[in-house]
Order: sequence, then C-alpha cells, then structure tokens
Amino acid sequence: MNFIELAKKRYSLRNFDVKKVEQEKLDLILQAGQLAPTAVNYQPQRILVIESDEALAKLKDCTIYHFNAPMALLICANKVESWKSTYDGKVHTDIDASIVATHMMLQAAELGLGTTWVGNFDPIAVRNAFNIPSNIEPVCILPIGYPSKDAKPNPNHTKRKNIAQTVLYNYF
Repeated sequence: MNFIELAKKRYSLRNFDVKKVEQEKLDLILQAGQLAPTAVNYQPQRILVIESDEALAKLKDCTIYHFNAPMALLICANKVESWKSTYDGKVHTDIDASIVATHMMLQAAELGLGTTWVGNFDPIAVRNAFNIPSNIEPVCILPIGYPSKDAKPNPNHTKRKNIAQTVLYNYF
C-alpha cells in the first residue's frame, strides 16, 4: 500500500477488540517512533508502554478516552533534552513527541492495528499514576489494538476541506 492509501485508510479507532497486540508488532511501532525525525535529532521522546491490567486500570483514572484498548502508549518528551529555538526560545517538546506519535500511528495502521490520539487527559493524574519525573512532559496517549468487528470510522473522517482552502503559495 502506498502512503496516500495508508493515510486515507487510517482513522481514529474508538472500538477495540480484546485481542492483545503481538510483541513483534509493538516492536515495529516502537521502531517507527525511534526513526521519527526530531529537532536537531535530539530524540527527547520517552514512550511508556501501558499493557498490564494494573497499568491500564491506572490509565482509566487519568482519562475517560481509553476506549478499553488492550494497550496504550503514553508519548512524552524530555523538556531538558528538547531543542529550543534561538529566535523565540520555544521548546520543541510537544512538536517532537507529536512527530514520533504520528509515525507510530501510521505504522500501527500498516500492521492492521488501530489507534486514536488522546490529548484530553489529566496530566497531573498521569504524572502521579506513572511516576513521571518533572522534566518529562506527557504529550498524548495512543490507545492501540485491533479494531472490533463492528468498528468503523466516524462519518466525518472522510470530510476534508478543498486543498485550495488550506494551501497557499508565497503569501497569505
């Protein structure tokens, strides 16, 4: 499958099967994150694999958007290791973690797995539940697993603005 086909096929899965994700598939997803570009290649990402029943129960205390997935990846980045722009001092923690998460989401889709990006979680609860140090910034949660037999994309999934509305050339 080519990239555009993969991008069209992927959707935010909110109805997971109970089947566990095989370690070899998880390894490929994690490798996709490892290979993702980061600013100045500093690689500040830190990925917490949440797969035990105990850890998944903790996750449910941090967000209602876990969708009962059999596994989740908590995508974080080290604020100290992240690149800082010399122009405005912006720390690229969230940008690098987002690039890493996107690579992992697309790799999961290629493997027949589904994910959804969860940004709506209690960061203090996540930090406390998983003993996250203060220099590590939780950015998003990716529930991950196989689609249930009745899973389907949201009807809005295929609605896209005309490209002329989102792409400009040379000036705004």
